[in-house]
Amino acid sequence: MKQEKEQEKAPQEEQRQEAAPPAGEEPQAAASPEKEAASQDREALEKLQKEFDQHKQQYLRVLAEYDNFRKRTAHEKDAIYNNAVSDTVQAILPIADNIERALSQENASAEDMKKGVEMIEAQIKSAFEKLGVTEVGQVGDPFDPNLHNAVAHIDDENLGENVIAAVYQKGYKLGDRVVRHAMVQVAN
Repeated sequence: MKQEKEQEKAPQEEQRQEAAPPAGEEPQAAASPEKEAASQDREALEKLQKEFDQHKQQYLRVLAEYDNFRKRTAHEKDAIYNNAVSDTVQAILPIADNIERALSQENASAEDMKKGVEMIEAQIKSAFEKLGVTEVGQVGDPFDPNLHNAVAHIDDENLGENVIAAVYQKGYKLGDRVVRHAMVQVAN
Protein backbone atom coordinates (compact mmCIF):
# COMPACT_ATOMS: atom_id res chain seq x y z
CA MET A 1 0.00 0.00 0.00
CA LYS A 2 2.78 2.28 0.62
CA GLN A 3 4.02 1.75 -2.86
CA GLU A 4 0.64 2.47 -4.35
CA LYS A 5 0.39 5.67 -2.40
CA GLU A 6 3.87 6.70 -3.46
CA GLN A 7 3.06 5.94 -7.09
CA GLU A 8 -0.06 8.08 -6.89
CA LYS A 9 1.91 10.95 -5.33
CA ALA A 10 4.63 10.85 -7.98
CA PRO A 11 2.37 11.65 -10.98
CA GLN A 12 0.68 14.44 -8.97
CA GLU A 13 4.03 16.04 -8.14
CA GLU A 14 5.13 15.84 -11.78
CA GLN A 15 1.94 17.58 -12.85
CA ARG A 16 2.53 20.33 -10.30
CA GLN A 17 6.09 20.82 -11.47
CA GLU A 18 5.03 20.97 -15.12
CA ALA A 19 2.22 23.43 -14.40
CA ALA A 20 4.41 25.63 -12.22
CA PRO A 21 6.96 27.74 -14.05
CA PRO A 22 10.55 27.68 -12.90
CA ALA A 23 11.15 29.24 -9.53
CA GLY A 24 13.06 32.28 -10.85
CA GLU A 25 10.53 33.26 -13.54
CA GLU A 26 7.41 33.56 -11.43
CA PRO A 27 8.45 36.45 -9.21
CA GLN A 28 9.91 38.39 -12.13
CA ALA A 29 6.78 38.16 -14.24
CA ALA A 30 4.57 39.18 -11.32
CA ALA A 31 6.99 41.80 -10.05
CA SER A 32 7.41 43.54 -13.39
CA PRO A 33 3.81 44.86 -13.67
CA GLU A 34 3.89 45.78 -9.99
CA LYS A 35 7.16 47.67 -10.44
CA GLU A 36 5.79 49.48 -13.49
CA ALA A 37 2.62 50.46 -11.62
CA ALA A 38 4.65 51.66 -8.64
CA SER A 39 6.95 53.60 -10.94
CA GLN A 40 4.00 55.22 -12.69
CA ASP A 41 2.45 56.06 -9.33
CA ARG A 42 5.70 57.70 -8.18
CA GLU A 43 5.95 59.69 -11.41
CA ALA A 44 2.33 60.81 -11.11
CA LEU A 45 2.92 61.75 -7.46
CA GLU A 46 6.06 63.72 -8.35
CA LYS A 47 4.20 65.49 -11.16
CA LEU A 48 1.34 66.39 -8.82
CA GLN A 49 3.81 67.54 -6.16
CA LYS A 50 5.53 69.82 -8.71
CA GLU A 51 2.17 71.26 -9.80
CA PHE A 52 1.22 71.79 -6.18
CA ASP A 53 4.52 73.58 -5.47
CA GLN A 54 4.03 75.79 -8.54
CA HIS A 55 0.49 76.69 -7.49
CA LYS A 56 1.64 77.34 -3.94
CA GLN A 57 4.40 79.67 -5.17
CA GLN A 58 1.91 81.43 -7.45
CA TYR A 59 -0.52 81.82 -4.54
CA LEU A 60 2.20 83.24 -2.30
CA ARG A 61 3.24 85.74 -5.00
CA VAL A 62 -0.36 86.88 -5.48
CA LEU A 63 -0.78 87.20 -1.73
CA ALA A 64 2.40 89.29 -1.46
CA GLU A 65 1.32 91.46 -4.40
CA TYR A 66 -2.09 92.04 -2.80
CA ASP A 67 -0.46 92.99 0.50
CA ASN A 68 1.85 95.44 -1.31
CA PHE A 69 -1.14 96.84 -3.25
CA ARG A 70 -3.10 97.35 -0.01
CA LYS A 71 -0.18 99.16 1.64
CA ARG A 72 0.49 101.28 -1.45
CA THR A 73 -3.20 102.23 -1.72
CA ALA A 74 -3.35 103.24 1.95
CA HIS A 75 -0.19 105.33 1.50
CA GLU A 76 -1.60 107.00 -1.63
CA LYS A 77 -4.88 107.71 0.17
CA ASP A 78 -3.00 109.41 2.99
CA ALA A 79 -0.95 111.40 0.48
CA ILE A 80 -4.08 112.56 -1.37
CA TYR A 81 -5.69 113.66 1.88
CA ASN A 82 -2.56 115.52 2.99
CA ASN A 83 -2.28 117.22 -0.41
CA ALA A 84 -5.94 118.32 -0.26
CA VAL A 85 -5.51 119.74 3.23
CA SER A 86 -2.29 121.47 2.18
CA ASP A 87 -3.98 123.07 -0.85
CA THR A 88 -6.86 124.28 1.31
CA VAL A 89 -4.55 125.76 3.93
CA GLN A 90 -2.52 127.51 1.21
CA ALA A 91 -5.73 129.14 -0.08
CA ILE A 92 -6.67 130.32 3.44
CA LEU A 93 -3.24 131.52 4.65
CA PRO A 94 -3.34 134.90 2.84
CA ILE A 95 -6.71 135.56 4.47
CA ALA A 96 -5.31 134.77 7.91
CA ASP A 97 -2.35 137.08 7.19
CA ASN A 98 -4.67 139.97 6.26
CA ILE A 99 -6.78 139.46 9.39
CA GLU A 100 -3.62 139.53 11.46
CA ARG A 101 -2.49 142.78 9.74
CA ALA A 102 -5.90 144.35 10.31
CA LEU A 103 -5.83 143.51 14.01
CA SER A 104 -2.33 144.91 14.40
CA GLN A 105 -3.52 148.39 13.30
CA GLU A 106 -3.89 150.52 16.42
CA ASN A 107 -4.99 153.83 14.96
CA ALA A 108 -7.39 152.62 12.25
CA SER A 109 -10.75 154.32 11.83
CA ALA A 110 -14.00 152.34 11.76
CA GLU A 111 -14.30 153.13 8.07
CA ASP A 112 -10.81 151.72 7.35
CA MET A 113 -11.58 148.60 9.41
CA LYS A 114 -14.83 148.08 7.51
CA LYS A 115 -13.02 148.45 4.19
CA GLY A 116 -10.36 145.95 5.34
CA VAL A 117 -13.00 143.43 6.42
CA GLU A 118 -14.76 143.80 3.05
CA MET A 119 -11.45 143.12 1.31
CA ILE A 120 -10.97 140.03 3.46
CA GLU A 121 -14.48 138.86 2.57
CA ALA A 122 -13.67 139.28 -1.15
CA GLN A 123 -10.47 137.31 -0.58
CA ILE A 124 -12.45 134.51 1.11
CA LYS A 125 -14.88 134.34 -1.81
CA SER A 126 -11.94 134.17 -4.21
CA ALA A 127 -10.36 131.35 -2.20
CA PHE A 128 -13.66 129.42 -2.16
CA GLU A 129 -13.95 129.88 -5.91
CA LYS A 130 -10.45 128.45 -6.42
CA LEU A 131 -11.35 125.48 -4.22
CA GLY A 132 -14.64 124.89 -6.07
CA VAL A 133 -16.84 125.82 -3.09
CA THR A 134 -20.12 127.55 -4.00
CA GLU A 135 -22.67 129.37 -1.82
CA VAL A 136 -26.11 127.85 -1.30
CA GLY A 137 -29.27 129.64 -0.18
CA GLN A 138 -30.27 133.07 -1.47
CA VAL A 139 -33.42 135.01 -0.67
CA GLY A 140 -36.04 134.16 -3.30
CA ASP A 141 -34.63 130.72 -4.13
CA PRO A 142 -37.01 127.76 -3.85
CA PHE A 143 -36.58 125.77 -0.64
CA ASP A 144 -34.72 122.46 -1.09
CA PRO A 145 -34.41 120.29 2.04
CA ASN A 146 -31.28 118.69 0.53
CA LEU A 147 -29.52 122.07 0.57
CA HIS A 148 -31.37 124.17 3.15
CA ASN A 149 -32.27 123.80 6.81
CA ALA A 150 -35.53 125.57 7.58
CA VAL A 151 -35.31 127.02 11.09
CA ALA A 152 -38.26 129.42 10.80
CA HIS A 153 -41.33 129.87 8.72
CA ILE A 154 -43.57 132.85 7.94
CA ASP A 155 -46.74 133.58 6.04
CA ASP A 156 -46.06 136.18 3.36
CA GLU A 157 -48.38 136.76 0.43
CA ASN A 158 -45.68 138.61 -1.52
CA LEU A 159 -43.49 135.48 -1.67
CA GLY A 160 -44.51 132.21 -3.28
CA GLU A 161 -44.94 128.93 -1.45
CA ASN A 162 -41.76 127.21 -0.21
CA VAL A 163 -39.55 130.17 -1.07
CA ILE A 164 -36.63 131.35 1.06
CA ALA A 165 -37.62 134.59 2.84
CA ALA A 166 -34.43 135.15 4.83
CA VAL A 167 -30.98 133.56 5.15
CA TYR A 168 -29.59 133.31 8.69
CA GLN A 169 -26.44 131.43 7.73
CA LYS A 170 -25.08 130.74 4.25
CA GLY A 171 -24.65 127.20 3.10
CA TYR A 172 -21.81 125.83 0.97
CA LYS A 173 -21.38 123.01 -1.55
CA LEU A 174 -18.25 121.40 -2.91
CA GLY A 175 -19.28 119.91 -6.23
CA ASP A 176 -22.41 117.86 -5.47
CA ARG A 177 -21.55 117.44 -1.79
CA VAL A 178 -23.14 119.76 0.76
CA VAL A 179 -20.45 121.10 3.09
CA ARG A 180 -22.93 123.02 5.23
CA HIS A 181 -26.69 123.43 4.88
CA ALA A 182 -28.00 127.01 4.70
CA MET A 183 -30.09 128.04 7.69
CA VAL A 184 -33.13 129.78 6.21
CA GLN A 185 -36.59 131.13 6.90
CA VAL A 186 -39.23 129.71 4.54
CA ALA A 187 -42.42 131.40 3.40
CA ASN A 188 -45.71 129.54 2.90
